[in-house]
Amino acid sequence: MKLIEMRVEEFLKETASNSPAPGGGSVSALAGALAAALAGMVANLSQGEKFPETEKMAETAANAAELRAELEACVQKDTDGFERYMQAIRLPKATEEEKAFRRAQMQSALKAAAEIPLGTAVAAAKIFPLAEKVLQLGNANAASDALVSAMLARTAVYGALLNVKINLSGIRDEPFVQEMTSRAEALRREAREQEERVLSLSPLGKDFIVEK
Repeated sequence: MKLIEMRVEEFLKETASNSPAPGGGSVSALAGALAAALAGMVANLSQGEKFPETEKMAETAANAAELRAELEACVQKDTDGFERYMQAIRLPKATEEEKAFRRAQMQSALKAAAEIPLGTAVAAAKIFPLAEKVLQLGNANAASDALVSAMLARTAVYGALLNVKINLSGIRDEPFVQEMTSRAEALRREAREQEERVLSLSPLGKDFIVEK
């Protein structure tokens, strides 16, 4: 069964078990999916005769649904990436040829394991404009939900980037490491700035801005 198809209770139990996956990467992707879902909820609550921005909210709801689907897929991808690395570790290493092949497969799997959460972070970062839009133009009664969307999006980005960093630590391809590190740092800064921007737009959110 795919992780995203589990009941909430089942997913929580599996995460809490002694199995190393699903771990922080999959949970970060789930946080991003929840952030997108909340932005979509506010957009869907902001349509109809009472709301002048119904058309924009309908478009925002559709964009949120696309991001949610992308991040739902990342929940499974992250765990699959970890399993690929574990399979590489289990390869035979009795001869020099086997050792070389095993090392190459481990490096390839580590690169994939870094690229997957980076993709999660990129997708999660796209939620901030949606959260901002529904906060400003959407149903005022759902303002707290829009703010939680932004906060969860930041958590999703940060959590995914932690998984990028830990996998980069074992990669020997320095140009790859440098490029991924640069992209990760840019995303980290963007997430912090975007979350702060959204929180600052509402009296509800201002008290939750983390001091620099």
